[in-house]
Formats: sequence, structure tokens, C-alpha cells
Amino acid sequence: MELYDHQPTGEVLPLSDYEIERGKSMPSFNHGSIQANLTALLHAYKNYRTVSEVSLSLADWPSVPDLSIYPKRPLDFQNDQIKVKEVPLAVVEIISPSQSLNELTDKARRYFEHGVQSCWLVLLPLTTICVFSSVNNYTYFRAHETLEDQALGITLPLKEVFE
Repeated sequence: MELYDHQPTGEVLPLSDYEIERGKSMPSFNHGSIQANLTALLHAYKNYRTVSEVSLSLADWPSVPDLSIYPKRPLDFQNDQIKVKEVPLAVVEIISPSQSLNELTDKARRYFEHGVQSCWLVLLPLTTICVFSSVNNYTYFRAHETLEDQALGITLPLKEVFE
């Protein structure tokens, strides 16, 4: 990972502790708002547990997706996990202002290599979510449409995500 962040303006800034620790770009206000909206909407799916910013330890690759979706299971408050080795069913990555689309598609590829069934890439400037069912198979859903993740049986009105 670079120790410097190259801004769209051409400015080069040192990475923050957050970025170094998590291996990802610093989230923005819009990023955090959309992440919260997605979490709230996904909560309606009682057969899944949505986890925000959990550190994954997937074999040879540490990662911190914005959201991870697991099968529903009780929380074990006596044995919490700092680094989760269980592969999530799905992950959601939300583009940050300093990230490139290539970074996100590379992450999607790696998630699939580790057994994730679905990967959502949220493209904030386009108010679009791209749902990948495999590395080369994806569908775009725009803000006025209803997202459908066929692998998980999830449908979400994107108007509510992007409000």
C-alpha cells in the first residue's frame, strides 16, 4: 500500500492512520451516509447479519469491506472476534473520493477468489450500485431502480439508499 494518497486535484497527501490500519481510503460524509442507509435497509432481512467495517482475515488477504453480509447467527459476547476468518456471503464496497474504480474491481475479484457469493460496488458520483455475481458477471442499478441480488434474494429500493 502506498504511504501517500494521490488526490484528484494532483495534491499528494500522507495516508492517515485510519487508511494505513484498514488498508482503504478515508470515507467521506456521503460514503458514511450511504453506508448507514444500506445497513438500515438490510436489517429488514432477518436471515442475514450485516456487519460494518469488520476486519477480515481471508487466507492470504486482510481486508475491511464497508459492509459484510453473513448468515444470521447469535452474537457471542463472550468470544468476540477482532479478525474474522469466515468468508461473508456478500460484501459491499463504497467508492471514496480518493479511490479509483480499478481499486474496487480488483477488490471484487479478490473477494470472489476467497469464496464471496456477491459483491456490491457503490459508485457514489453516479448514484449507482453494481452487483457482481462473479468476477465477469454484474448488473448496474441506478438510483431510481430496485436493486436485486439474486444470489442472496435481496431487493432494495435505491431511492431510499440514495436519499
